[in-house]
Amino acid sequence: MADDPGLNPGPDQGVEIRDLVRTFSGRNVLDGVDLDIAPGEFVALLGHSGSGKSTLLRAAARLDHGAPGSGSVEVPEPSAVVFQDARLLPWARVLDNVVLGLPQSREAARTRGRAALAEVGLTAKEHAWPGTVSGGEAQRAALARALVREPKLLLLDEPFGALDALTRIRMHTLLRALCARHRPAVLLVTHDVDEALVLADRALVLTDGRFSLDLQLDSLGDRDRRGNPMFAEMRQRLLIELGVPEHERDAVTT
Repeated sequence: MADDPGLNPGPDQGVEIRDLVRTFSGRNVLDGVDLDIAPGEFVALLGHSGSGKSTLLRAAARLDHGAPGSGSVEVPEPSAVVFQDARLLPWARVLDNVVLGLPQSREAARTRGRAALAEVGLTAKEHAWPGTVSGGEAQRAALARALVREPKLLLLDEPFGALDALTRIRMHTLLRALCARHRPAVLLVTHDVDEALVLADRALVLTDGRFSLDLQLDSLGDRDRRGNPMFAEMRQRLLIELGVPEHERDAVTT
C-alpha cells in the first residue's frame, strides 16, 4: 500500500512477559508463562476453550488490573485491541468511531481517521452509521480504529470468528498487508489452525496454563502459504498438539 503521511509506523519495541501466573477458582489458568514477541513479529495463540488464551491477551492489554496472580508484563505503548465484536458505537458514524478518544484536535484526528479508513478500503463509508455496514466492513472499521493509534502492539481476540469464509479470507489478506506496513508486534488469539498458519510468523499452543508447542512458520514464506508443501505438515503438527483425532483432522478448521 502507498505510504500515507497521516499514519506512520512507530519505533521498534517488543513484548516481554515473564513467569505470568493468573489464578481463578483455585486453578492456575496461566502457570508461569514466558512470552517474547519481537518488534514486527506476528504470533498466533491456539488452545482449547478455557486454556487461558484470552486471559493472556487481557494481561498483555493491561485489562486485568487486580487479577489474582503474579509475574511481569512489559509491553510497548501504545497498544490496541480488536475483538470478535467490532464494538462500534451505534450512535456515532464510522469516522467518529475510528477517531474516538484521539488526543489531537478534532480536525487533525479526522484527517488521521480518514487515512486509516483509506487503508482498510472504507473511504466511502466515512459517514455511514454502524448499523448500515456489513460484518466485514465493521471489522475493517475496528482495524482502522486500532491503526489510527499507531500501535506498537496489536492484540487480536478472534477478530474474524463471526465472519463468513470468503470475507474471512479477504480480511486475512488485508491484515497481512497492514501488519507488513505498520510493523507492530501482534498477538492473535484464534481457534482456527489454518488462520494461524496463513497469518503468523510463529504459532503457540497453550495447554494447561503453559506453552506446549512453539512452532516457527517462517518456512511457509510470505505468499501462497497454502500452496507451500510445508503447510500440510505444520497443520498436522498443530492439530496433533491440540489433541484432534486423526480421523477428524481433514475436516477441522477451528
